[in-house]
Amino acid sequence: MSLLKHELRQGRTAFLIWTGAIALLLVLCIFLFPEMKEEMGEIGQMFSNMGAFSAAFGMDRLNFGTFIGYYAIECGNVLGLGGAFFAALCAVESLSKEERMGTAEFLLTHPVSRRQVVREKLLSVLLRITALNLICYALVLISALLIKETIPWKEINMLHLAYFIMQLEIGAICFGLSAFLRKGAIGAGLGVAVLAYMLNIIANLTKSVEFLKNLTPFGYCDGAEIVSQGRLFPGRMGIGLLISFLCLAAAYWQYGRKDIR
Repeated sequence: MSLLKHELRQGRTAFLIWTGAIALLLVLCIFLFPEMKEEMGEIGQMFSNMGAFSAAFGMDRLNFGTFIGYYAIECGNVLGLGGAFFAALCAVESLSKEERMGTAEFLLTHPVSRRQVVREKLLSVLLRITALNLICYALVLISALLIKETIPWKEINMLHLAYFIMQLEIGAICFGLSAFLRKGAIGAGLGVAVLAYMLNIIANLTKSVEFLKNLTPFGYCDGAEIVSQGRLFPGRMGIGLLISFLCLAAAYWQYGRKDIR
């Protein structure tokens, strides 16, 4: 497990920065809610009547005057996008950075198999994503209690579970991609996260391409849909888990056979 410990130490600074930034924004959004609560009804009504813009971000389906409606839009975008970017950055350089940094030869001369390298690097990604979500979840609950808001446990739990699974899928896709790359891959990872987010917005805009929600992980963590319908979307999640499995299998296959320079 020495490789796992090394990966966690190496990614410690990035983890602390991303977790601190996302958690701070979530806490600030929650503490702003009591000050804006009285005005949120009018603001929400204005936003809900902005046509395509409202539909794209789900603001036509939620009441901004309620805590969960405000949380699903404001905090949901922070945790959704921030978490997706973090997952992508963690995963997309996991396997490719050894060649980029010139440390592949040093690593592979140790008594570790390539499958063990993939396994421990993947575990380091999973642990960091899980830790980020647990910290954010705890701080959200503490912040809601401090402002004396009643916590809608069902909706909050569904939202955070959906965001967590989405980040795992983004991480799996980027981890699989990292096995095929040799140089810097940060742009590719961020591109995957942005593309997934944009596909969901496009699917919200028109019924004719609503099928895109089945292809993007943001399709099953859409806060407006989860809160308004009061449920998760196991069919979409199942497709996401299948995509994740295929990407991880591709990572094992490619890294085990590639000519590492």
